[in-house]
Amino acid sequence: MADFDAIVVGSGMSGGMSAKELTERGLKVLVLERGPQIIPERDYTDQLAPWETPNLDNVPQDEISQHYPKQYGGVAYAIKQSTKHFWVKDDEHPYAEAEGTSYDWLRGYHTAGRSIMWSRQTYRLGPQDFTANQSEGIAVDWPVRYEDIEPWYEQVETFAGVAGSEEGLEQLPDSVFQPAFTLTDAEIAFKQRVETRFNGRRVIPARIAHLTDATEEQRSLGRSNCQARNRCHHGCSFKAYFSSLNATLPAAQRTGNLTIIHNAIVQGLDFDPQTSRISGVRVVDAQTREHRTWTSRIVFLNASAIASAMILLQSRSETFPNGLANRSDQVGRNLMDHVSSSGVAGILNGFEHKTTFGRRPSGGIYIPRYANITENDKPYKRGFGFQGGARPLGNAGGQIAGIGREFKEAHRRPGPWRINVLAFGEQLPDPENRVTLHPTKRDRWDNPLALFNVSYGDNEHIMQQEAVQDAVAMFEAAGCQNITVSEADLSKPGNRIHEMGTARMGRDPETSVLNGWCQAHDVPNLFITDGAFMTSSACQNPSLTYMAFSARAADYAAGLLAAGEL
Repeated sequence: MADFDAIVVGSGMSGGMSAKELTERGLKVLVLERGPQIIPERDYTDQLAPWETPNLDNVPQDEISQHYPKQYGGVAYAIKQSTKHFWVKDDEHPYAEAEGTSYDWLRGYHTAGRSIMWSRQTYRLGPQDFTANQSEGIAVDWPVRYEDIEPWYEQVETFAGVAGSEEGLEQLPDSVFQPAFTLTDAEIAFKQRVETRFNGRRVIPARIAHLTDATEEQRSLGRSNCQARNRCHHGCSFKAYFSSLNATLPAAQRTGNLTIIHNAIVQGLDFDPQTSRISGVRVVDAQTREHRTWTSRIVFLNASAIASAMILLQSRSETFPNGLANRSDQVGRNLMDHVSSSGVAGILNGFEHKTTFGRRPSGGIYIPRYANITENDKPYKRGFGFQGGARPLGNAGGQIAGIGREFKEAHRRPGPWRINVLAFGEQLPDPENRVTLHPTKRDRWDNPLALFNVSYGDNEHIMQQEAVQDAVAMFEAAGCQNITVSEADLSKPGNRIHEMGTARMGRDPETSVLNGWCQAHDVPNLFITDGAFMTSSACQNPSLTYMAFSARAADYAAGLLAAGEL
């Protein structure tokens, strides 16, 4: 008899949703989390002021160089003295890069994973995102369409809470919204000027996973409305932003069907060729290095697109000599991220007498994709969305000399407003962009290191060059002054922290790993619902899509179990 009905590997964005849905269907579920437990009352630091921590909450440079060169280089804004425990130490969790590859693998190993640290931009994929591969003859066709996932978007949004505005855009379908955060006067002016000048482009409030009108169910989980403090990267004691620690894991726990084991590193999945099923999940304790095998009727891999691919590649057997469920040789391939290049900023005059109240969290404005939607004949495929916002700089942009009362009051006097945007673009799937197991190097738990071999193609380079030109043109049309373009090439692969695609869905087992239910073609009791299943990346932040597919797959798997088919 199996130890559990289901094992979920990973407790983050998709793992938490998988656990919630499976436990609510009555299944006994074990969640294996490779990192330590996070206890908000102990580990969240959103109630600390910077002067209450060493170095005004800055991490010393020598500590960054030793422990966080990759993590800090990718998300310096989020790694503080009081939050560094949310991020892995690079020297303790190394990985390798093939010649010509520079990859940022930005991670948090603990309860809820990166759902604690994400920036909470929350968008649905549109109908075009599920058909683009087929219509353009790229990679393989998605085995689902927007209509298949739409009700699961609605279910997840209703539970999680998304602040946003109804816009009626086909390429960016509306969600189930709570009230949006209000645009500033400068953003409203920018919106009016851009939409007047560029027919088909829209400037809308960013859609973010923050409660602004908490429902009864959300309050029953101890959640409350956003306090507009913008301390989100320290954790949220109000549980106002969505994370699996704030929402899905507590929902699973209240069913009485959830067991969580921390410091449990999954090393492989055992395959039984007689039943064509996974027969066990092999685990090593991160602290004691003791080994244990857990059993269940079904397994959900939610370790992240990279970690899930590595688990499959490590799970070799006579049936699958190249890794579990890898008959197609697609495991680890088609590794995608979103891509950015230079940010564009400018000064918007005429609002010096305006101010803001509170500190709005996360996003400000969002410019949905228009390339190859309302504007065609582009020299590239797919497109991008812009994320950004406007804020008052204060007198002289904050560069004021002095001390004492006069110094403080000078900063309060009206000053110009600065607006900035950054494009997040789609990366096309490419089977040569991949993560594999290093042939010789291993970590302290005797697991092979990840070896990355990833580069951008011409489409990503051309698209981002055009995105910067488009942004400058919109700033000029809006009357911005002192327009600047940051000196930056393309963001490094992995740096947008949206890795996906390493075990893609598809219709044909010869060219894909999973079917349309995130179920492995060749291993019926294996489901993968983290970013690995993505067949293409679209340009929208993907976490909402991961959760919607997780909920859909969990419902399907529970149905198969109930029918005795698994």
